[in-house]
Amino acid sequence: MAVSLMQGNEAIGWGALAAGCRFFAGYPITPSTEIAEMLSRELPKVGGTFIQMEDEIASMAAIIGASVGGLKAMTATSGPGFSLMQENLGYAAMTEVPCVIVNVQRLGPSTGRATAGSQGDVMQARWGTHGDHPIIAISPTSVRQSFDLTIKAFNLSEQYRTPVILLTEAIIGHMREPVDLPEFETLEVVERVVTSSPDEYVPFSNEMGDVPPLAGFGQGYRYHITGLFHDQMGFPTQRLDEINPWLERVNNKLNNHLDEIVMVEEDIQEDATVAIVAYGASARSARHALKVARSQGHRASMLTLLTIWPFPEVQVEKLGERVERVIVPEMNLGQLALEVERMVGRRKVVRVNRADGEMVTPQMILDAIEG
Repeated sequence: MAVSLMQGNEAIGWGALAAGCRFFAGYPITPSTEIAEMLSRELPKVGGTFIQMEDEIASMAAIIGASVGGLKAMTATSGPGFSLMQENLGYAAMTEVPCVIVNVQRLGPSTGRATAGSQGDVMQARWGTHGDHPIIAISPTSVRQSFDLTIKAFNLSEQYRTPVILLTEAIIGHMREPVDLPEFETLEVVERVVTSSPDEYVPFSNEMGDVPPLAGFGQGYRYHITGLFHDQMGFPTQRLDEINPWLERVNNKLNNHLDEIVMVEEDIQEDATVAIVAYGASARSARHALKVARSQGHRASMLTLLTIWPFPEVQVEKLGERVERVIVPEMNLGQLALEVERMVGRRKVVRVNRADGEMVTPQMILDAIEG
């Protein structure tokens, strides 16, 4: 494809199409609406379906149903809409239904500033729904990465049979950058593969490894799905000898494959005394601050987190062992900093926070480096 000036939200739409998404259900909400608008135009061209739902609760339910029917499905939302999706997000985790949820974060709480960026949904992405559940959340730092990580979100969702959250924000979603997208047929795309016959299919088998294959309804397979704890065939159960193996498998299926899920970008300087841990839009400011700091003679490193959940514990802990201070810039009042403090120690962490809808500036980070 030719180089074009592309918006982050538009890149997400193209990434979804490249990954094989053929169903989108959503409700318009700033600052994510461009994703829905773009897919409403482009999905029918490739035989896909776009539905504008009555609200975000229904949107989440619709993509779960589409995925169970055999389609790769996605929704996009922000702020209050993401809150409304939490119950059905938990249902997707319990039923192990692959789907992608894009959250273009905006400033809250409540209506907040609908057009202002934020990174205030980081903890909600992990713990927004009730109960213990696995989740993957990834965060782009550029328009091109918005495309790439959308494809990655679909691949991880299918590979691990789990909902995946693309956690971007208004700044990355609305900014424009020149992008040269690859030809879609050259991309690595994960597809569902079911090897057993309908008569032999066990939808929630604990004997087939971490992730049993998912078969689509209407393809000869018929099985039971419930949000209750269930046996291997999907029927409700209260037997602990059926519940506990399922709990162990589902909550370990991500932890057993962290090397394939956790993505970071490292810019390490030998003998650095300070390091920056950043993600999303804040990582853009951090990269500029790092460049200026090094030009002034500071020895500094940087770790950019593309995977937010599962948290990159090993990488952050290793970085913390090499430096005296770890600076964590965030467009919130200190959410992911809690995880960094857990890995490197509270006294080492310097928080650089801003929760008024504006970006953390390079100068704010540079002041923390110099301090």
